[in-house]
Amino acid sequence: MATDSSSTPDSMVDPLENGDNPPPVEVAAAERKRLSKWRLYSRRFARNRPAVAGVVIFVLLVAFALLGSLFAKYDHVELDFLALSDPPSPEHWFGTNNAGNDLYAMVVVGLQRSLLIAVVVATGTTILSAVIGTAAAYFGGRIERVSLFVIHFLMVAPTFLLLAMMSNDSGGDWKVIALVLILVSWFFQARTIWTLSLSLREREFVHAARYMGVPGLRIVMRHMIPNIGSLLVINFTLGVVGAVMAETGLSFLGFGVKLPDVSLGSLIGIGASSISSAPWMFYFPAAALTLLTVSMALIADGLRDALDPTSAAGGRA
Repeated sequence: MATDSSSTPDSMVDPLENGDNPPPVEVAAAERKRLSKWRLYSRRFARNRPAVAGVVIFVLLVAFALLGSLFAKYDHVELDFLALSDPPSPEHWFGTNNAGNDLYAMVVVGLQRSLLIAVVVATGTTILSAVIGTAAAYFGGRIERVSLFVIHFLMVAPTFLLLAMMSNDSGGDWKVIALVLILVSWFFQARTIWTLSLSLREREFVHAARYMGVPGLRIVMRHMIPNIGSLLVINFTLGVVGAVMAETGLSFLGFGVKLPDVSLGSLIGIGASSISSAPWMFYFPAAALTLLTVSMALIADGLRDALDPTSAAGGRA
């Protein structure tokens, strides 16, 4: 008995054989398969307009810090005795302070120093917290108990008093201040990473590596830490904001960077004492600090949304 081809169910017909285009849903699925993970993240990040604006602001600030000294007419330690506390002018774009220092040159150097301290501290705290948090979760036992005891003790300790006492004898050296900030800032991130790593250590690839005889430290460094890379990226960006604010607070109170070296915090501390008579001494470094912290906060929010598969804030990639 002959079979009528017109009676064949639609599910048995290949749309490509009939010259039809594949359904849009299948095309979208195939396109998603071809996208790499980081390309998908970058697309989601690019759809977040505040995050892109934060990147633009941050790039402009970095360019100003690196190239701004090329346009400065004075060095940040050079004195102009004919222009004491002068307002902004063509000769001194941001004005001068009470001693005759060019405020534009000081803001450029202060932004350089604050950025350098922030990047060093954020890098150090991210690495230290990642290693300690994942190692405590993986090894367990006495190592975990001791690590958690130290973390919880530091979390309840008065952090700012520890910062003030440890940086009081630094002499204003930014390297000592950065080291002190690393030592008192890593435990908050380590606590979060430890919580996440508790479930990560039960994953199949960790058990497989252990059964194959891979050393524990190698499992932590090669298998566990790379699998929390998205969290570490967010911790780094938020760490930059935290380091800038901590350094600003220390310098504002006289425990941070000291003259002749300058930072945004020390400039704000100096300008706050003369805000009524010479407000430009306060507003220009405060504006630079505000733009830096706001840009990094926007970038951190954009990265969090882009790396979170359940978030719709990054838009559809």
